[in-house]
Amino acid sequence: MGDADRERWNAKYEGAADPAAAHPLAERALTSPLPDGPVLDLASGPSGSALLAARGGRDVLAVDISDVALARLTAAARRDGLSGRISVEEADLEVWRPPPDAFALLLCTGYWDRALFGPAARGVAPGGLLAWEAFTSDARRARPSLPAEWCLAEGEPAALLPAGFTVLDQHDVPGGKRRLLARRADGAGGVAR
Repeated sequence: MGDADRERWNAKYEGAADPAAAHPLAERALTSPLPDGPVLDLASGPSGSALLAARGGRDVLAVDISDVALARLTAAARRDGLSGRISVEEADLEVWRPPPDAFALLLCTGYWDRALFGPAARGVAPGGLLAWEAFTSDARRARPSLPAEWCLAEGEPAALLPAGFTVLDQHDVPGGKRRLLARRADGAGGVAR
C-alpha cells in the first residue's frame, strides 16, 4: 500500500481536531497490572491512548503510516510536557514488525492484518498485555466497501494467539468491532496477574 495508504490517512488527519480521548481498551489495559517496560501503540494515529500511557509514566512508541498523525501526536506530547516519554515511527505496518519480548503493553485499535498479529503478539514482554480492537465481518453490512481482509473472522483475534497467552476478555462492541485483552505468561511458569 505504502504511499496511497499514507496519502489517505494524511488526508483524514489533516483536518482532525486534537488527539482523541484515550481508547477504552487502552484505559482498561493501563489500569491492569503490567510489568516494567514501554507501550507500543500500533496504527496509533494522533493517539490519546499514547498520551494517557505517557502521563502514567510509561515510555511509548507510536507507529503509524501517517506522518501528519505522528506530527500531531508529537505536538500534543510537547504541549503536555510528555516529549521525553513518546517517540514516533512512521512505518507501513504491512512490512514493519516490532522486536520480540519488548513491550509491557501492545495496543492496536482500528487496524487488522493477520500477517502482523502473530509478530505483534510476540512483541509483548513476559507478563505483558496485548490489547487489540478491529472490525468484524458484521461491519461490512453497514459499510459494504470495507475490504474483507480488514475484518476479523469468527473467533479472531483470540484464535490466532501464539502459545503462552491467556485471553482475559474478548467481546464484540457496537459498530461491528471486537476487542481482545490477553496476557502473556510471565516466563516463570505462570501467568502474571
